[in-house]
Amino acid sequence: MTTTAEQPATEGVRLSSATGRWVLACSVLGSGMAMLDGTVVNIALPRIGEDLGATLATLQWTVNGYLLTLAGLILLGGGLGDRYGRRKVFVIGVIWFALASALCGAAQNGGMLIAARALQGVGGALLTPGSLALVQSTFRPEDRAKAVGAWSGLGGVAGAVGPFLGGYLVDGPGWRWIFLVNVPVAAVVVAIAVRHVPESRDRNASGSFDVRGAVLAALCLAGITYALISASADPSWLSVAVPAVAGVACGVAFLRTEREREHPMLPLSIFSSRLFTSMNVVTVCLYAAIGGVFFVLPVQLQIAAGYSAVRAGLATLPVTVLMLLLSAPAGGLAQRIGPRLPLTLGPLLTAAGLLLLTRVGPGSSSYVVDVLPAVMVQGLGMALFVAPLTATVLASVEVDHAGIASGVNNAAARVAQLLIVAALPLAVGLSDQAYRSPHQLDAAFGKAMVICAGLCGLAALLAFLLVPPMALSEEEEKHPCAQPECRANCGFSAPPLEPGPGEARV
Repeated sequence: MTTTAEQPATEGVRLSSATGRWVLACSVLGSGMAMLDGTVVNIALPRIGEDLGATLATLQWTVNGYLLTLAGLILLGGGLGDRYGRRKVFVIGVIWFALASALCGAAQNGGMLIAARALQGVGGALLTPGSLALVQSTFRPEDRAKAVGAWSGLGGVAGAVGPFLGGYLVDGPGWRWIFLVNVPVAAVVVAIAVRHVPESRDRNASGSFDVRGAVLAALCLAGITYALISASADPSWLSVAVPAVAGVACGVAFLRTEREREHPMLPLSIFSSRLFTSMNVVTVCLYAAIGGVFFVLPVQLQIAAGYSAVRAGLATLPVTVLMLLLSAPAGGLAQRIGPRLPLTLGPLLTAAGLLLLTRVGPGSSSYVVDVLPAVMVQGLGMALFVAPLTATVLASVEVDHAGIASGVNNAAARVAQLLIVAALPLAVGLSDQAYRSPHQLDAAFGKAMVICAGLCGLAALLAFLLVPPMALSEEEEKHPCAQPECRANCGFSAPPLEPGPGEARV
């Protein structure tokens, strides 16, 4: 079936129809491509550093170049889809992501790789919100919850495959193929989208785009990130103070812009909800901890513990499997007993798992004894808090604001990971020389796990003090994300985007 004309959102298609299956496949493949890229790059960092002669700062920017543009532009990407067509912007994002991936695979030095990764982030900002928006806007209301549940579950499978595939490619044809493999996948996604996915847009979207806000947000993050990374690599006052001051100035200008604009990218009024603000602080703490772990753990496993890339990738597979199996039951539990207990115990369990990871090092000869217990406890903790965290964020605002609330929460998680990757090596004394030395790396890794566990503990304390103990109200249960099909989420990078009709506009 070829569908090129716009279809009104009130009609939609059935999940059981051929078009419905094509739409779901297209959305899952597109988001899965970005998810795979996010999981496999960290596994490849030691080989990238060895092959390109890269410094630790270059490896940090390899991760952060992508996160910087993604976090700065993801809210804008959702608005572009609403205005100009969700399928159109999604396809542009997929093509952009694939071309940038090809540039990553062809990079001959660290500078080229960082620039290509930043371009990848732009593509990710277009396709990531667009993948779920296609599902939300295409299917009939009665099929929407099941479609989102299938999207989330199949995305979890992609997350489980990612570490193994990444390790296989790094150990086999080489690290460049973790990027080059995106090209044929993107070609399939574009072919399906053009031929089978109906176009949709928000006919009520109005106002100008907050391009200035997006640029200022990206410059703020870039300045602060550059200062943190420079403080570790080149701790001269000029290389640290100038970008730090510039970043803070851009941040102040961003807040002023958002306060004055009629259609801001980030409506500051949404933070009038104390619970919403608190949950975003909890999100920052938890996803900073997760981002820190998955940045340093693959390096520790390969350089300090002597694992191959495949073994390092498979080492954390239990975390993904546990999240895939248990996040939906955890969401149901939070709905019955209230979110406070899961949001307190989950981070505490995660912290315990991270402290157990301090046993991983040069003497870690047994995966079953030294690594598996730690990642099992970590996975149980993450499965317990991820779905209730998202549900609580969405329940803290009016249903009409659910889309922007989800987008802000997603962006907060990515900003947290951006900043922790920049700050953690500085905090634990991980230098260019140390990250190549098993024993020096091991000492820094132990400190890093303690810091990340501390962030989880802080999140647990905040949740215990600030989250209401009661279960969701009847009105909150009517929101689609409170339905059982929507509770599964297995992504490490951020909470799921959950845009409502017209709510991703900027």
